Amino acid sequence: MQNMNKKDMKTLANKVIVITGASSGIGEAMAKVYAAQGAKVVLGARNVQKLQLLAGDIRARGGQAAYCGVDVTKPEECRELIETAVREFGGIDVLICNAGISMRAIFDDVDLGVLHRLMDVNFWGTVNCCKFALPYLQASKGSVVGISSVAGLHGLPGRTGYSASKYAMTGFLETLRIENLKKGLHVMIACPGFTASNVRFSALTADGKQQGATPRNESKMMTPEEVARIVAKGILRRKRLCLMESEGRATHFVKKFAPAFLDRMFYLVMSREPDSPLK
Repeated sequence: MQNMNKKDMKTLANKVIVITGASSGIGEAMAKVYAAQGAKVVLGARNVQKLQLLAGDIRARGGQAAYCGVDVTKPEECRELIETAVREFGGIDVLICNAGISMRAIFDDVDLGVLHRLMDVNFWGTVNCCKFALPYLQASKGSVVGISSVAGLHGLPGRTGYSASKYAMTGFLETLRIENLKKGLHVMIACPGFTASNVRFSALTADGKQQGATPRNESKMMTPEEVARIVAKGILRRKRLCLMESEGRATHFVKKFAPAFLDRMFYLVMSREPDSPLK
């Protein structure tokens, strides 16, 4: 398989891209956008029926797709996802760790099981998939992409478990990058802003139930397709950190010089959400 490096990374055509959380939202958009660009996409999620429909739609449009049902909290299922990619397409060029869940509750009220669930999916899901994909990505000098968040740049009130899991993902991926400096592995942490996807509808509340509705205005959010296209550009440019809108860029900048001010701004913004858990 052709190596991915700065000289030949002008397009995603013919690249084998594994995407977790591919049955909806950002993951689904990535699958469609990248397949349309000529990539060979391998789709992973728990909902096999949705994956089957998505893969069928991609193939009907002339694209190449494979799929595998996977709960990323289970290492053996992550292994099978990676083996599916290798079996179907001969290797892996890009692994996108997109599977994730959110939450909305302050730490005073939240059940500890909710935080464990967030870590299991968002952090351990990334670790599990990377473990089995790494030899193939090293061979292709490919890319690992972690879909993080502005919550992974600065603590987000009302989202303790979410921020913690995204910070953990960042620490893991940055270390993975350093360990592989001489092996040509590209590692990118991508931080979308608030995105119009169903991850917020399934966000866990204090007792672990799904909130079922989003308190934010969907019309003012990024679309999953926008996120997919920006991530693609980041992969092609082999970026380290992919910040997608003014909120993320401002957070990254202000945190360096005025972190206490950023604390107050985050509190103010999140306290103004409808039915905010912040008092």
